[in-house]
Parts: sequence; C-alpha cells; structure tokens
Amino acid sequence: MTSVQTVTDPDTPEVVWRPDPEKLPDTEIAAFARWVRDERGAPVTDVTDYAQLHDWSVRDSDGFWAAVAEYCGVIFHDRPTATLGSRDMPGAEWFPGSTLNYAEHVLTPGPGRADDDVAVEFAREDGLERTVTHAELREQVARARAGLVRAGVGEGDRVVALAPNSPETLVAFLATASLGAIWSSCSPDFGARAVHDRFAQIEPTVLVAVDGYRYNGKGFDVRKNVAVLQEQMPSLRQTVLVPYLDPDATLDNTTSWAEFTAESAPLEFTAVGFDHPLWVLYSSGTTGLPKGIVHGHGGIVLEHLKAMRLQHGLGPGDRFFWFTTTGWMMWNFLAGGLMAGATIVMFDGSPGHPDLNALWALAAKHRVKLFGVSAPFVQSCLKAGLRPGDDHDLSAMEALGSTGAPLSSDGFRWIADAAGSHIQICSVSGGTDVCAAFLSSAPTVPVWLGELSCAALGADVRSFAEDGTDLLDDVGELIITNPTPSMPVMFWNDPDGTRLRESYFEDFPGHWRHGDWVRRTPRGSYVIYGRSDSTLNRGGVRMGTADFYSVVENFAGVADSLVIDTTALGAREEGALLCFLVLDDGVTLEQVEPDLRRALRSELSPRHVPDRFVVVDAVPRTLNGKKLEVPVKKILSGVAPEKAVSAGALQNPDALTPFVEWAR
Repeated sequence: MTSVQTVTDPDTPEVVWRPDPEKLPDTEIAAFARWVRDERGAPVTDVTDYAQLHDWSVRDSDGFWAAVAEYCGVIFHDRPTATLGSRDMPGAEWFPGSTLNYAEHVLTPGPGRADDDVAVEFAREDGLERTVTHAELREQVARARAGLVRAGVGEGDRVVALAPNSPETLVAFLATASLGAIWSSCSPDFGARAVHDRFAQIEPTVLVAVDGYRYNGKGFDVRKNVAVLQEQMPSLRQTVLVPYLDPDATLDNTTSWAEFTAESAPLEFTAVGFDHPLWVLYSSGTTGLPKGIVHGHGGIVLEHLKAMRLQHGLGPGDRFFWFTTTGWMMWNFLAGGLMAGATIVMFDGSPGHPDLNALWALAAKHRVKLFGVSAPFVQSCLKAGLRPGDDHDLSAMEALGSTGAPLSSDGFRWIADAAGSHIQICSVSGGTDVCAAFLSSAPTVPVWLGELSCAALGADVRSFAEDGTDLLDDVGELIITNPTPSMPVMFWNDPDGTRLRESYFEDFPGHWRHGDWVRRTPRGSYVIYGRSDSTLNRGGVRMGTADFYSVVENFAGVADSLVIDTTALGAREEGALLCFLVLDDGVTLEQVEPDLRRALRSELSPRHVPDRFVVVDAVPRTLNGKKLEVPVKKILSGVAPEKAVSAGALQNPDALTPFVEWAR
C-alpha cells in the first residue's frame, strides 16, 4: 500500500435518512461500543460514533472479533487458543483450537427462542401460510436429524436440496448442520444440468427434493429432474421427496418427507472445528463449472451475529424478511436472523404475483422491521408508480435492505418518498464469496443519496489504483486489506488453494480483490460502479456499468438493458460501445433512442453515448439474476459461445442467440 491520493469533491449528496439522536444511545451497536470501551478498553470515546468503532474494529482485528464472540454469546465447546493464529490472506486461521456448531446457535433456547416464540412465518404466492414456533422447529430438526442418521449421514458428508424457500428446507439444513455434515442447495427452478453441475462436484449422500413449485400463478412439476439427478449422482444413498406442489405426490426410489421425519430423537449437536465446512455455495458458473465456495461454521456464526445484531439492529421478536431463493446466498443470510432471536419471514413465489404489491402487503401483515429485496425490484416498483407507504401500513418497517446490484439514486428517492421517509435505506454489497456484506449500513450512520453508508465492522474496505495506491474519493478496485472470518475456508476440489488465490489474491498479493469498482468518500460511505472486469473505458474515462443502467433503465418504455464496451483489454484503439435494449410492449426504438442519447450525453458524458442501440427480446442472466456482461463481451469479440459461458448457468439460454448472431 502506498500513499493516499485524494480528489476533493465539494458536493456532498443530500441525506435521505438520519438516525434519531434520542434513540442512538439505546441501539444495540451503541451498547456494544459501550461494552468494548468499558470492558475491553477499546478507544471508543463516543459510543454513537460509528467511525471510531469501525476504526478500532479494523486496527485491532483480534480484539474486535474476540469481543463479538463474547458479546454475542458464541457457544464454544473447546475454547480457542487465540483469536487469529495466522492473519495471512489466504490462509487466515481464526479461533484455532475451538469447536462449536452453527445449528446450536439457532436452536438453543434463549431470548426470542422460547418454545412459544415464532421462529418462521411462511407464505407462498398462492396463499398457503404456516407459522412455526421454536418448539416445533426444534422437534422437526430432531426428527430430520434422526432421518439423516438412519441414512448413514455423518460429519463431513454432503446433503443437498432441490427445494424452495420453505420451512422444510430450513429444517433439513439445520439437521444437516447439527451433525457436522455439509449443506448445499439449489432453487427448484434451476434446470437439471445446472443442478448437476453444482451438486455432482461434492458427491452428496442424501438429496432432499420437492415434487414441484409455484411461480407467477403456475405450478411446475420437477420430478423428472429429480429422477435424472438420481441417475447421474451415484453417490446418493437416499432421496427424500417433499410433497410441496401436490400433497399426494410420489416418485420411485424416494422416501417421503413424512416417513423420513417419522421418528424423533434427542436434539444434539456435533462440535466441529471453527473452519469445519458448514455449506457449499456456488459462483455463477458462467465459464466452466461453478466454483464450490466453502464456508465454515465459526466464520458464519460470527459474521452473521455481527451483521444481524450490530449492523441491522435485529433482536428478539423482530421480524426479518429478505426476498430470496435457495440458490442465492441471501437465503443463508436470512436463516442467520434466527441466531439473533428474530422471526424470519419466508416467501416463496414471484415477487410480482399477482402484482408488485405482494411483498409490501406481506411486510405490513407481519410487521416486518427489516425488509430486504433486490435493487431491480425497487426499480420495478418505481417504474410501476407504486406508493406502498400509502397503500400499506409500513410503520413497523425501520429499514429496507437492497442488494444484488447498485441501487440508483432514483431508487433511494423513491423509497424515501413512496415507502416512507422513516425507513433507513440499507444498500449493501458483498456476495456469495463471503455470504455477507463488506459494505453495509448501521443504525448510527446517515444515509446519503446513492451511497452505501459504511464499511461493515471488521472489514477494511479500500479503493486501490492499479499500482496499489490507496485512493480517497476516486474510483478504484474494491480491496479488503485484512482477513474477515467468513472469507472462504476453501474452494471444493482445490487441494492446493490455487483457484482460491487466483480468484481473490493474485492481483494485489496479501489483499482481497473483490472485482467491483468502488469510490470511498471522505464521509466513510461508498459508491459501487459495477464489476471492474466489465468497465466502460471511453476516451480514457472509466465508468461502471451501474451508472449507465441508472440512466437507461429509468426511461419509460425500457424494461431492461445490457451495455458492452467491445474494446479489448490492452487495445490501443477503442472498440464500439453497444447498448442492447429490452423494450416494453408497443414501444419502438425510434421512440426512445433520441431521448436516451441526450440523457446519456448530459448525465454521463458524450463519450458514453453508445455507438449503436440494438433491441433484443431479453437480457441473458445467470441463475442468480446477474447480467451476463463479461461472457457477452467475450462472445462479441469472437470467443465461441460454449467457451464464453456455460448454458446451464443461465436463466434464459435462448437470450444469448442474438449476441451470437451479432458476433457472426
């Protein structure tokens, strides 16, 4: 790391939410700051000053994470001999010598987890609802655990699920974790090839699968996919069928969920090492097989307790919702709310069925405190002219979380105006890599228009120039300079760690390179500009794709877009800038192009007006909904489609066809 370069920007964005000064001392994060000051001697003179607390958390990683473990009541069976045995990246060794179990932190009675306390409120798009108490959750997990034991599952074995965001999936996961076995899940709308590409790598012992799922008013039977997976994964000893679509559903060579959970047994927890694998998540798999990203029990327990209790202020009895499927890391994050004693609200189905009011109505009904969605969902509500704060009682909603893509400034304004000015806007960024957020929010930090409020506690987030210069108020690579507990334990089938190093640590040795363009402001807030490997570099002016989309996708008549700078890496001559548009029904390119050009010229720069606009039927996206910017750029540069992207990694493989034809 070299000296800090500063670019002064006199314009500070407007504040769209500010903490209530009278409530600040009573927040959980202020209580934690007071405790570390008084009990640990941390240099925090003002317990409501987030910058002071964050500065200590990254300067004294050992002291901070040890404090989180004690304050949040981490249940160690064997005590650690240190906090950080090694701080190398990669290779950091957290809490050496300790043993614990993730499921024990969810299922042990405590504040918010008494027998009669509600653990889960579940809703499906067709009106099916269930309330699960903690007593019921513990009983169901004990029964599923007994079923896994009968199937021969033990420590280190893999249990996989082709299942939706439902109580049965949660039960199967917690039962798996309680045994020290390793969990992995895919959403049932994934195709058989995509599921196989993920699950076959880890050679699972048990598959838990539903017969089908509902989405956008329709039922989809997936039993054929289940049968194909059974044939293709010889490691399977048992397949458990959950009758989710049809109560009477059956499938050959499967055990029914009722039979699997018929016998009860004591609820016990296998104590495992801090880094013992808890679950395997997957990279998007746009080129080659998806990488299996392995997280450990201890790292996730610590990271999620910190996030829930300190960053988001969740506590016993609070209602926590995030719209997600089991194929996205936010499902794993949502489950973590149970460790804070919160009730998690699970929804399965389309967020737009029967219309975009569905999730807002759910939030009002269950008095949701932290309501999490994606930035594209917010944009859809904005464009549809929704005013959920007028139509629903959102008085219990204290915070709205947004992730999956940068939230536009218009999205911030819409939330404040149409949902409620009392709502803290928590635009966060992290990812599957760490199953957490590096950039987050805090109850003690204002929200500035278009910005992510702060770096998460314990995460030293910087913006680096290509030469390693630490930038302030200038755009550079998002870099983490210190280890955090939920960084991957390993990649699956990467015995010497080569792929892990190449993914995060090759370009800036000893530092984590996340792959995003970011600007760190003098206020301690951050702005994400999109993926650094899909940057728009026009006339020497670099810009993230997020800026481009925030202009284009706010236009009436534009449903979606994809921008590609075809300039080859290191090329002396600039390639074409192409904008592919998905238009609303009845809208023509001639109607929108002139205004789009003018807007891009004035709001971005003349250099960032596309050379050509092209209308397509759909933007190709990964199974997790991310736009396929880099693979499409490769295809347009002449790379064979099968080498640029794996079809099984796509929601809509047919959407690639126009780009392949364009390349020809």
